[in-house]
Amino acid sequence: MKTRKSLGTANLVGAKIAKLRTAVSISQKDFIAKIQVAGVDINPTSYSKLEGQTRIATDKEIYAIAKILGVSVDKLFEK
Repeated sequence: MKTRKSLGTANLVGAKIAKLRTAVSISQKDFIAKIQVAGVDINPTSYSKLEGQTRIATDKEIYAIAKILGVSVDKLFEK
């Protein structure tokens, strides 16, 4: 996996999602599968851009991701 040089500014939650996902040792591939099972249509490129903050995160994605991680939506917005 490539390392990201810098984060974008398209969303506020991407870096926190990446941090929380890696803290529970879930690979991007497995996490994407969980998001898809939750009913959110997302592909690996789109998810990577979400984590890299180079694309907007939808409310549906944020809600599903928070649920999968077992955290509140507010937690995703904490620095």
